[in-house]
Amino acid sequence: MIAVMRRRVDALGRPFRALLCSELLSWLALMVGAVAAPWWIAGHGGARDLAIYGFSAAALAVIVMPVLSPLGDRLAKRRLIMLGLVLYGLVALLLATLVSLDHYHLGWVLLAALLGALASGLLLPAVMTVAADLVESPQLPDALSLQRSAQSLGRVLGPALGGSLLAWSTGAALWLQAGLLFSAVLLARRLPHRAPPARQGRGMSAWRDDLRLGLRASWTMPLERGWTLVNFVGMLFMFPAFTMLVPLKIKVLGLSGAWLGAAETGLSLGMLVGALGGSAWVARLIGRYATRVGATAAQGLGLALAGWTGQGEVLVLALFLVGLANSCGVLVGQTHRLLAIPEHFRARLSSVGMMTMNIAAAAGPALAGLALLRLEVSTVYFLFGLLSAASALGYLFVPDFKTLLTLDHDQVKDWYAHRHPELFGPPPTPGLR
Repeated sequence: MIAVMRRRVDALGRPFRALLCSELLSWLALMVGAVAAPWWIAGHGGARDLAIYGFSAAALAVIVMPVLSPLGDRLAKRRLIMLGLVLYGLVALLLATLVSLDHYHLGWVLLAALLGALASGLLLPAVMTVAADLVESPQLPDALSLQRSAQSLGRVLGPALGGSLLAWSTGAALWLQAGLLFSAVLLARRLPHRAPPARQGRGMSAWRDDLRLGLRASWTMPLERGWTLVNFVGMLFMFPAFTMLVPLKIKVLGLSGAWLGAAETGLSLGMLVGALGGSAWVARLIGRYATRVGATAAQGLGLALAGWTGQGEVLVLALFLVGLANSCGVLVGQTHRLLAIPEHFRARLSSVGMMTMNIAAAAGPALAGLALLRLEVSTVYFLFGLLSAASALGYLFVPDFKTLLTLDHDQVKDWYAHRHPELFGPPPTPGLR
């Protein structure tokens, strides 16, 4: 198994190998921080400060992501990835220093949320699209699969590492997070300095034009608009079922905190199995379109099972299947969408998609909270799972969605620009800066 993985990675070249290592370390660090930072905030500021921190981080991400998106289509992705990781590292250093000095203040927490939002606005669009710059189009599905595998492995190991360090020292966990992030920066330096094609115009007017054109393309094109809206509806019910409803369900079942770790591990392991080859196998078996629609429906039904069951073992198994279905659906769509978007629009359109996901991530828990005022946890969990599954029906009504996913990788290249040249215009002149 290890030898097969090594051959797959080697076939994609040394720069992509550096990207995978950087991704693994960065996600490992971010998951350590996702355990340590809320623990520290809850211990000193209570539920109120933790809620303010979570809402502020989500709200800032909604604003920052589209505002910074034009940078991804003008600057080298290597530079943006390094800068984003450095900012995340500074957040970890800030929090680690405050913990070590035993100094807690909500203002510092909100500063950390702001820096984290800026870091994600720089890093995530670049990370989501950089694989297309490092490998040829036929290799992209395997590259994205390996990239998601590295992310999933970090998601599996990070909470376990962070939780074990919390038993010793919260500060130690945050200092380790900072060290991992700056190590990821050093690995990201090995990526090629490949600048996007040269663009005309600089300054605020050019930035406004880039932002306007990106938003216009995203919301004017029926396929992209429909795809984004269906994803938003699904995420609205899926996100709370992934996050806040899991610990509540475990408490209702009267299980120990160890089951929460098992549930999170089951979800991440499912994602990892899908990324390591499960997604490609299912797509070959039933086709990309059926995989995307079927995986989205299966993901929701798995969440409904998690809400319905009264057994911890079934809950963990259900979340494993949810993670597997999530990887299958996301990877099939991500590959074709990335190839279909013209290179000089990839960061902006990806940012719009992430912005809508951030809105759903903020609104979903609020919606679940309102439902919990009237219904039991298991009932809310079950209904949110069914509604998430029902969102898969939306794909049946998205124009050109099935056509896009049935194309091969050569045909889908820049497909958006061929169908809607008035939205994307001619490609910029190649050039380096």
